Amino acid sequence: MDPLIIVATPNTCWLKPDVPFPKTPEEIAAEAVLCCERGAAVLHTHAEGQWVEVIRAVRAGSDIIVQCGMSSLEIEQRMDVFKEKADMMSIILSHHDEAFVELDCMKLHSKEELQEYARLCNEYGVKPEFEIWHSGSIWNLNYLIGKKLLTPPYITTLFFGWPGGTWSPPTIEEYLYRRRLMPPGCAVTVSIMHADQIKILVAAILEGDHVRVGTEDYAFLKSGRQAATYELVQEIASISRSLGRPVATVAEARRMLGLDRSR
Repeated sequence: MDPLIIVATPNTCWLKPDVPFPKTPEEIAAEAVLCCERGAAVLHTHAEGQWVEVIRAVRAGSDIIVQCGMSSLEIEQRMDVFKEKADMMSIILSHHDEAFVELDCMKLHSKEELQEYARLCNEYGVKPEFEIWHSGSIWNLNYLIGKKLLTPPYITTLFFGWPGGTWSPPTIEEYLYRRRLMPPGCAVTVSIMHADQIKILVAAILEGDHVRVGTEDYAFLKSGRQAATYELVQEIASISRSLGRPVATVAEARRMLGLDRSR
């Protein structure tokens, strides 16, 4: 079994918006260092309007893999991510339909848009990270693979318990069901927005998949205490090691995800 890749998400807590999180490039870069020191190999960041500054600040502070989120934005609003050659870009494979405490998000994404994303990723050397919210997302992933627009490994994240029309039950049964539908060649991470998060993360660790934790997903430790993202990273890293699975270094994660170190 490969080492566990931990993705850190020190972003807005959609369930509890008063949870603090880093906002400036300097704060985000400092949090990235703390997360990396505690076991995260990937930083999933929201830096709308300051992509260039955040990517450069994070890279100046650590070698953590930079994954740029906010896949609800238009492609034109994310061109700086391509131009800065971020390691990865999040791309939702279906539609956005989320119902958060202070925001409802509804955005359709066509197959034509997905194909344009794939083309731009190939052109700029940015690896797509595909968000899998339900089985229809997997159909679209297979569509892009069939069009020969993607190169394995296919980096994917499975979402569970996020409220709204793309909700799916945060259960081990749902995780195992959707996991069985995934095509060969996928590097799979799981994200859970629910109090039962730890149960599914442990299942993913034992199944050989990877995990995503942070204030954006679920801002609470197993004990129920609200925590910063680096603390959430530290807890899941400790759990993984206690289960006999080592935690991936950044170099190991780059190898497993097919990321070119020269970027």
